[in-house]
Amino acid sequence: MHTRVLQETAVRYFVEVVRTGSVKEAALKLNVAPSAVSRQIARLEQELDTLLFERRARGMVPNAAGELLAAHASRQQQDIERVASEIGALRGLRAGSVRIASTGGFAADFLPTLIATFQQRHGGILFHLDVFPQGQIARRVRDGEADIGITLSALPELGLRVELRHPSPVLAIMGTRHPLAQQRHVSLAQVVEHPLALPPKDSSLRQLLDISCSRQGLRYAPALVSNHADTLASFVAAGGQAIAFYGEISIRTRLLAHAVAAVPLRDREMNERYLEVQTLAGRNLPEAAKAFVQHLVEAIRATG
Repeated sequence: MHTRVLQETAVRYFVEVVRTGSVKEAALKLNVAPSAVSRQIARLEQELDTLLFERRARGMVPNAAGELLAAHASRQQQDIERVASEIGALRGLRAGSVRIASTGGFAADFLPTLIATFQQRHGGILFHLDVFPQGQIARRVRDGEADIGITLSALPELGLRVELRHPSPVLAIMGTRHPLAQQRHVSLAQVVEHPLALPPKDSSLRQLLDISCSRQGLRYAPALVSNHADTLASFVAAGGQAIAFYGEISIRTRLLAHAVAAVPLRDREMNERYLEVQTLAGRNLPEAAKAFVQHLVEAIRATG
């Protein structure tokens, strides 16, 4: 076996097929012909004397050997980024990049604001912020597709380092003139008497709401369902009777602008929620990502 093949274009093409699940899609991303991608994959498989993919009707899925090679390629790319970042650090964090995977609530307002304040001090840092469902964040970090994951915790995840775990109770969010807006606390029993602005049924917040309502024998009527977090906030801010659910961090800018009111919920399940900042266990983060983690953790802890 010629290991030199592991350092060449073939691996780059292989990684893109793993990411997209398709030779055709990989070729579009790489701006080459599909035949060129197929040749490189065939070359890899010939040199390594093993198949790397299971060819299925819906695309290509890496087999055990393919997963090993994908993990090698990810580690190699991380090493390259780390060295480049350390060289950039010698210039005072004037270069580098940070890749963040986040759930939608944090990406709508909180993270863009933090990125902007960070770049006021380190203007040469490029950020990539991608939004995923909660269940995908840990995998993105573990597979090396993101430096930092920001999500709401469920079960502990193997292979991850939790940089911060911070309480993130669910608040009832409504227009400032809503009948419940001046209450110190409200219960779900009070809230479900009003129309609700909710995320889809497969979201973690919706599932949490359903569990709590089921336990109490409560029913609710959605007025709006959207997978776009900012849409729900804009809807309740418009001044109707609807109520949405957010953590304080996700809605902070609107609260400071007095565009909406936030009222704590009494219900136990709605308060047992935590924000997590995740990185890959055992990985030496690039300097730019390391500095942003510190910036992020300080900003979250400042909320009390």
